[in-house]
Amino acid sequence: MTRSPIELVDTTTRDGNQSLWGATGLTTPDVVSIAPVLDRVGYRALDFTSSTHMAVSVRFHHEDPWERIRLMREAMPRTLLTFLTTGMRFISWEPADEDVIRLALRLVMRNGIRRVQIADPMNDPRALEQSARLAKQEGAEEVVIGLTYSVSEVHDDQHYAVRAAAVAAMPEVDRLYLKDPGGLLTVDRVRELAPLFLDAFAGRPVELHSHCTIGLAPLVYVEGASLGFGTLHTAVAPLANGTSQPSTESTLRNLEASGFTHSVDPEALQIVSEHFRQLAVDRGLPVGTPAEYDVGYYHHQLPGGVVTTMRRQLEEMRRPELFAESIEEIGRVRADFGYPIVVTPYAQFLVTQAVMNVMALHRGDERYTDVPDEIVRYFLGHFGEPPAPPAPEVADRVLSLPRAAELRKVEPLSLEGARARFGERISDEELLLRLTMPAEQVDAMAAGAPAARAPGQRGPLVTLLLGLERRPEVTYLSLVKGDTNVLWRRG
Repeated sequence: MTRSPIELVDTTTRDGNQSLWGATGLTTPDVVSIAPVLDRVGYRALDFTSSTHMAVSVRFHHEDPWERIRLMREAMPRTLLTFLTTGMRFISWEPADEDVIRLALRLVMRNGIRRVQIADPMNDPRALEQSARLAKQEGAEEVVIGLTYSVSEVHDDQHYAVRAAAVAAMPEVDRLYLKDPGGLLTVDRVRELAPLFLDAFAGRPVELHSHCTIGLAPLVYVEGASLGFGTLHTAVAPLANGTSQPSTESTLRNLEASGFTHSVDPEALQIVSEHFRQLAVDRGLPVGTPAEYDVGYYHHQLPGGVVTTMRRQLEEMRRPELFAESIEEIGRVRADFGYPIVVTPYAQFLVTQAVMNVMALHRGDERYTDVPDEIVRYFLGHFGEPPAPPAPEVADRVLSLPRAAELRKVEPLSLEGARARFGERISDEELLLRLTMPAEQVDAMAAGAPAARAPGQRGPLVTLLLGLERRPEVTYLSLVKGDTNVLWRRG
């Protein structure tokens, strides 16, 4: 039996990179060199970047993240490039005023983003509506709202039914997706939730995004497609599985065996997959492997990328032995916080406080002896209202800290006075980075940034790559300049 065609959104360059390579694995040359082939695969869209990934480009690679977007748009004009946002913040954990978010959205669109995915960390319909409206007003061709899946005493069917109906009533929203960053969805649960999403959003596309962290996502994808989710989020095999998404290759095999069709070019897909596999080999980066089912994972529910980052940071602190104990502490901290969904930025808040609690206990102190500013602000309500009331004894302890009085009236990040602080001659793009990042990191990026090009002017690297695509006799190119090495293979 032949069923409706299934679309794919490729997550390799953002979520796959974040989940398996700590968001630091890919440079601009890595992604731009394969972009013309990515454009031939036949994806609905590329889940390409977020403000977090833009900050990583600056901090770790001294690269201009705006240039990365421009180069990708030039090299793959047919495929929608996606910017993922959690709403009213950009790079910094601080909530931002509307003027900052408007500027951020305007700039990502101006540089080549065409699709915006929005996932409010609290699934707050008012916040989602505000972000969707701003994205459309600033030029997004496609706005996709994600409702984030979680497991707790408050995240029941009613929670999702009410919010799916609210999103469906928003005129700015083109698509809805069920977002499962923890890989927590089961086949039974997706059967229960599918009607809530599909009925509320009848007549418009609904997407499904999950992770393989405990091995269930491939099963959930086949069942989700059978139930009516017409778009699935996958990564090519080297950056799939593990804590990432199901692999594109295995997902297509499963869909074909289940009677579904698709428009993916298998030859182009193979070239893309081999490109990222070779990068992993060349740099000693891990390749995703299927994970075993782990019931204990439901205790902390951390997204895959956060798990990888947490392990790396503990190693940098020379305390890797605290990983298992900190993971266990996260479940307790989440309950203390009122069961926030374990997604950015709350996942990072939970990890930070759990590690601080464990370190305090190791030196003989009490939990919540050390509390960072972001968590004080969480209890002050600066990041929204938790799904359930926080533990009273914890809230009282945090809010009685001297720092709580100082932070109570902290204003959101604003553009007011930014030009006077950072200069009238810099671009809006650089201004936004300087507003949200440490000066020394932006300075290092600016020192090595390429010269600005006129709008619409194609860069020399993209011109070269597109020319190579039209020369079948050329199968390999290595371009070295300083510490940068662009590798291009036809496959």
